[in-house]
Amino acid sequence: MAAVAAVAARRRRLSVSGRDENSVELTMAEGPYKIILTARPFRLDLLEDRSLLLSVNARGLLEFEHQRAPRVSFSDKVNLTLGSIWDKIKNLFSRQGSKDPAEGDGARPEETPRDGDKPEETQGKAEKDEPGAWEETFKTHSDSKPYGPMSVGLDFSLPGMEHVYGIPEHADNLRLKVTEGGEPYRLYNLDVFQYELYNPMALYGSVPVLLAHNPHRDLGIFWLNAAETWVDISSNTAGKTLFGKMMDYLQGSGETPQTDVRWMSETGIIDVFLLLGPSISDVFRQYASLTGTQALPPLFSLGYHQSRWNYRDEADVLEVDQGFDDHNLPCDVIWLDIEHADGKRYFTWDPSRFPQPRTMLEHLASKRRKLVAIVDPHIKVDSGYRVHEELRNLGLYVKTRDGSDYEGWCWPGSAGYPDFTNPTMRAWWANMFSYDNYEGSAPNLFVWNDMNEPSVFNGPEVTMLKDAQHYGGWEHRDVHNIYGLYVHMATADGLRQRSGGMERPFVLARAFFAGSQRFGAVWTGDNTAEWDHLKISIPMCLSLGLVGLSFCGADVGGFFKNPEPELLVRWYQMGAYQPFFRAHAHLDTGRREPWLLPSQHNDIIRNALGQRYSLLPFWYTLLYQAHREGIPVMRPLWVQYPQDVTTFNIDDQYLLGDALLVHPVSDSGAHGVQVYLPGQGEVWYDIQSYQKHHGPQTLYLPVTLSSIPVFQRGGTIVPRWMRVRRSSECMKDDPITLFVALSPQGTAQGELFLDDGHTFNYQTRQEFLLRRFSFSGNTLVSSSADPEGHFETPIWIERVVIIGAGKPAAVVLQTKGSPESRLSFQHDPETSVLVLRKPGINVASDWSIHLR
Repeated sequence: MAAVAAVAARRRRLSVSGRDENSVELTMAEGPYKIILTARPFRLDLLEDRSLLLSVNARGLLEFEHQRAPRVSFSDKVNLTLGSIWDKIKNLFSRQGSKDPAEGDGARPEETPRDGDKPEETQGKAEKDEPGAWEETFKTHSDSKPYGPMSVGLDFSLPGMEHVYGIPEHADNLRLKVTEGGEPYRLYNLDVFQYELYNPMALYGSVPVLLAHNPHRDLGIFWLNAAETWVDISSNTAGKTLFGKMMDYLQGSGETPQTDVRWMSETGIIDVFLLLGPSISDVFRQYASLTGTQALPPLFSLGYHQSRWNYRDEADVLEVDQGFDDHNLPCDVIWLDIEHADGKRYFTWDPSRFPQPRTMLEHLASKRRKLVAIVDPHIKVDSGYRVHEELRNLGLYVKTRDGSDYEGWCWPGSAGYPDFTNPTMRAWWANMFSYDNYEGSAPNLFVWNDMNEPSVFNGPEVTMLKDAQHYGGWEHRDVHNIYGLYVHMATADGLRQRSGGMERPFVLARAFFAGSQRFGAVWTGDNTAEWDHLKISIPMCLSLGLVGLSFCGADVGGFFKNPEPELLVRWYQMGAYQPFFRAHAHLDTGRREPWLLPSQHNDIIRNALGQRYSLLPFWYTLLYQAHREGIPVMRPLWVQYPQDVTTFNIDDQYLLGDALLVHPVSDSGAHGVQVYLPGQGEVWYDIQSYQKHHGPQTLYLPVTLSSIPVFQRGGTIVPRWMRVRRSSECMKDDPITLFVALSPQGTAQGELFLDDGHTFNYQTRQEFLLRRFSFSGNTLVSSSADPEGHFETPIWIERVVIIGAGKPAAVVLQTKGSPESRLSFQHDPETSVLVLRKPGINVASDWSIHLR
């Protein structure tokens, strides 16, 4: 069993501060932590000063089923005995210098078998037969278990914790439910058709990370196991548990709320990281130190993506592209699903429908737009298909238990499944994205990995047999949940390599695991055009962000069924304020490009798209902060307001960074929403009307179909582009407007990250700008937040909008080496909004603006 690791204790020396015949007490050289390890029964208690933070195995549910030899039947024993006699006869011939008569001239002398050479089945005590121990059946499928049952499990007790979050992916509320007495939360990546809501069933991805929060403390548990895993959650009272007496001794008698969490995995080892906080920001950083942070995406991928299964042909793609221009709608990316490939042979193009893919891509590039094509990890079994032939000849497919290539049924029909756990396979796959290998591809073609759970239509639960064989002798049951991550990794590596390591990749994947954030974006899978699916996308994306997957979104409009116009409008409004913004639809649904709706609905969607593109500098800065620090982009309110218990259960609204609060309208026919504005002493400004509201309060806000309730927190500065063009690349050098929302103390601050938007130069050459804007004492100051960065840019500050300001007598601009200059301004006394026009200063320079 692997050791339980406390991440906060990394690099901190532990010393023995006490011991007896059954326990040892360890103290950290730095910090107030103490660990009490008890041998029989095994238990680990983690204390901070005299407070018990967490106990491991306090309920005695530790389980570790080791590999074992199957029980040998009488007939097997007879066969083994006869085989042993025959071996002795052969050895006799060998010792006499004779040849084995059954082997002819090629026979070799045999050594006398030693005890250690006996067949494994006969070594040790035969194990007792158990139902399903050595083989299980599921419908028509059979799962052999050559090592017998190998489950592992462990319980964790969290005194003082009532609210736990994480362990995505589930279509459920943000706060995890008590599952004791019912079905535990399941983590097992599956291709689920029309998934159920508010259910602990497994979905497409799995991240075995659970976060616990109370007003004073945050903790995390990272259960590093890629096998099928179940998480059972129970609510308890610390004063009534096995270690209640210990709590009474340490903290006095009384009852303390407690959450107990039991982890169970089908196989593997117990490898657990305890994330000790103490704040939620600390937990995010500790987890990021183990699995990495969100990859910084190229700027275009934060724009709007138009997709469906499927755009018919090149003419259809170009018509959709032109439709956005004709209707004055921004769009960055058009997507192609499985029908674009020749007979669903990935890395190819259907010759009748996409005969000139390079010409199509060049046309999109002239509009500064991109194309995404699907490349799934199942390969059509076809002797004339180069991809299949190479994989078969190189032996890079997943194998069956008898050593032959594993084949399953998926979109192309009979398909092989590349073994992405093999580094050679991943390198081969990455090389397939070179422009020579992927014929018809171009620099503005990017990739979508779907079906990477993996999906096997004729497999158990629509996935691979658990006894399939992977590189290194691992069974599929051991690595199932990490398979999709390896697909995502190899594809991202391929897009990086095709540019010589210069260009940042964009890859969307459906299946994921801990660490998938390093390779691109994810989404919530095949949702449905129903109001409840619109509503559930908020807690689903919030849960993903809490475990590092910040670049997430949901299919706008719903994948299945046809949305009514009101639902589609509301989905665009929500999608515009979620990190990954893509409309997508099933093959059997009606076309739903925005201009196909009645004009009043099209106008509202145009407005939502405009809000998205206006905020792209803000979005890009948030993704950089997530990349740099591991903090989520889309945040539950409790992350920013950890002591406000009202926020702990809220999952119909959220924060973007620490600046914007969004409450999407997710009910049919809604005329108003209840918005909770948190924060003692905070002020919140409606971004449309600039009306000021004080927190904390629950506000009833009337809405119309065109309303998107969004508030900017007083004390923040948000950068925007005010000219919405056809794509983000057309806007990247446009001037910036700063929206400065003042706190009650008359202060505000914010950041802006800029680079070229698409290369790794921000890392390799330090070619970036990170500007800090601070407002205090009636002065707005721009300074460098990271002096190591340098980036020449034509972007200038076009306007400054100060919300919550009085009317000054004069406004003066100061820049280094230049005399003071007066700025023109306009003040609205009704909204207390002050607009400073055309400061005309480069965004990279240091400057200050003074209100006098």
